Amino acid sequence: MNPARPTPPIASLADAPEELSVPLPWRRRIFSHSMTTIAFLLTGLALLPLFAILIEIIRRGLPQLSWETLTALPAPVGMTDMADGFGNAIVGTLLMVGVATLISVPIGVLTAVFLSEFGQGSTIANAVRFLVTVLSGVPSIVVGVFAYGVIVLTTKEYSALAGSFALGVIMLPIVVLATEGALLLVPQSQRLASAALGANRLQTTFRIVIATALPAIMTGILLSIARAAGETAPLIFTALFTENFPRGLFSPAPSLSVLIYNYANSPFVEQNQMAWTAALVLLGLVLLLSVVSRVITRKRSDA
Repeated sequence: MNPARPTPPIASLADAPEELSVPLPWRRRIFSHSMTTIAFLLTGLALLPLFAILIEIIRRGLPQLSWETLTALPAPVGMTDMADGFGNAIVGTLLMVGVATLISVPIGVLTAVFLSEFGQGSTIANAVRFLVTVLSGVPSIVVGVFAYGVIVLTTKEYSALAGSFALGVIMLPIVVLATEGALLLVPQSQRLASAALGANRLQTTFRIVIATALPAIMTGILLSIARAAGETAPLIFTALFTENFPRGLFSPAPSLSVLIYNYANSPFVEQNQMAWTAALVLLGLVLLLSVVSRVITRKRSDA
């Protein structure tokens, strides 16, 4: 029996089979266009609340936004001859989120490397993955109570370190799950090629696999930072708040999220307006992190 001849490639549309050049029936075209229209309408409906919130925050927060607002300390209510701002809350937020990043990112990345590269299918890896998944669904206020019991009750004082610990616990499962997903997307052929060239398991993992998945890992890390920057409940239990700039990791520290919470519940109109401005600044920081993640991912993929 002669083997079947392979189908020759199609050189042009004229050489294509007749059924490929015939347009779809009008019923299928109407159905396709209708589904596309419905999908766009539902997408716009889902984005409508988001744009409404953004417009409201910009409308109410932009009039008070100035350089003094970003650098000055909160002024007492009714003092019009003093600069009023929340520079201390910006510094406190950056401090606690930065320390939380130093805590969660190394642990999260190494855990994800173990789950995807060294412990695949093992009982320990399955147990760790299950615990990480459960941790990702724990309410942030519960994490705040946990950090309060571990750090605040031990040191007998509220501190930026306790707030950083709480934010690090919140960030950890996001980093682990995002990193593991990014590592699993790296083709197996790259691992085999590295091994064929004489690289051992560690060299393949850190020089090939992680380097290839780095854009997606960075995106996950930045998303976890954005999540931590907007948390309020854990910081109320751990870092509390202060009207001054942070004095270190072992003293209470201000944050934008707690400032927004306090000012939004204030009976004074000035503080209510400043809460909108603080929300706008916090939104801008999160947006900046998102843009940075996109730029890093695009540059890495182009290289």
